[in-house]
Amino acid sequence: MTSPSEQPSLTRQLVRHARAKEATSDDLAMAALFVLDAVANTLGGRASDQGRKLLRWAGNGPTPPTSPFDTGAHALLMGALTHILETDDLHRASVVHPGCVVVPAAWPVALREGIGGPAFLRAVLEGFEVTTRVGMGVGPAHYRIWHNTATCGPYGSAMAVATLLGLDEDATVHALGNAGSQSSGFWEFLETGAMTKHLHAGHAAQAGVQSADLAALGFTGPPHILEGDKGFYKAACPDADISRVMSSPDDPWQLVLTSMKPWPSCRHTHPAIDASLELSQRLHHAGADELHSVTIETYQAAADVCDRPHAASEYEAKFSLQHCVATALHDGAVTLTSFDDAARVKARRLASGIAVKVMEPYASAYPRDWGSAVEIVMTDGTVHREERTCAKGDPEAALTPPEVVEKAIGLMEFGGVAAPKKLAEAILALPMADALPTLPLWS
Repeated sequence: MTSPSEQPSLTRQLVRHARAKEATSDDLAMAALFVLDAVANTLGGRASDQGRKLLRWAGNGPTPPTSPFDTGAHALLMGALTHILETDDLHRASVVHPGCVVVPAAWPVALREGIGGPAFLRAVLEGFEVTTRVGMGVGPAHYRIWHNTATCGPYGSAMAVATLLGLDEDATVHALGNAGSQSSGFWEFLETGAMTKHLHAGHAAQAGVQSADLAALGFTGPPHILEGDKGFYKAACPDADISRVMSSPDDPWQLVLTSMKPWPSCRHTHPAIDASLELSQRLHHAGADELHSVTIETYQAAADVCDRPHAASEYEAKFSLQHCVATALHDGAVTLTSFDDAARVKARRLASGIAVKVMEPYASAYPRDWGSAVEIVMTDGTVHREERTCAKGDPEAALTPPEVVEKAIGLMEFGGVAAPKKLAEAILALPMADALPTLPLWS
């Protein structure tokens, strides 16, 4: 317990903030849209090579596991699947993908506990709030080595599950303390295009489930896991700004401030894709021979993660500004098939000559704004330029509910779901539903 004279730990402040925040009917409806987006990514991820491997690990065949210890494993499976296709949501201020961590943790627990839609959505709102606020404090140096979704995700998944379990404040602080001590996840996988990134989301979801379940049994955790001398920020965040964690408490729920991704690639590529699609329409898909030079202006984090002129695999192409821009310029569209072997061959010549430069105003605006410009100089000397301070799918240019549903149905169809529209309708009805629908993970 915390005495009246003591300053509550940052973890306790976060718990109090999330629990006290009002959730309106509009907030619950927005949460249902984000749940639909996450679940569609989960089911779409089944159709990938990585997804098939994960399903074999989880079930060793078409039959779901039946062990009583499966809730954490299901959270890991759902989280990993959700993060495969690179179309899951992204919170810009924290650089965290909250949906692939919070929803996969909350969903199997809500099913296990028989919890209805409104309480489930409330837990999702709280989970998004905590994981993104932790991420807002890490500072840019953390992101150069650590994957924020992996390191900040366990706090949000633990918060969501603790709320579903009805844990009191002390037990919830213990849950977050133990979940945070499991923070991990490095960017090294990008060097070879390894599949590790999917485990980042899965482990973060699983850690939250197990930590909250243990806290329900009285298993204690460190209350100062965030700001302590041997805690998260001191250990992994050399330029942390912990004042941002509890800043602007009267803002809307951070879920409402989260972006949805219309294109299946790293979110850092999206403002450049958006600009390139506009240029493609203007230039009527001009051939590579007509382009003298193409330059992408962006911010440092985008260059660190996505400056990749030669993409040797589908996953590397999703993390290549050059491939994404070349594809958008050439095809006038970026889809789930825009990164396969044939697409990379088609884009290779143009992509290899595209320059990436860190430039103002994009460098200093990040992470508040994720912007880019694409400038094309034609062989006849004419210059065409498009600039973006945000991208389609950001709160300032949000996908409409019908666009979210269309995206979700497309992802579920890609994943082989037999009745995607019916499942989408069931998820959107969660604000008034007595129970969650069963997901066809193994069918």
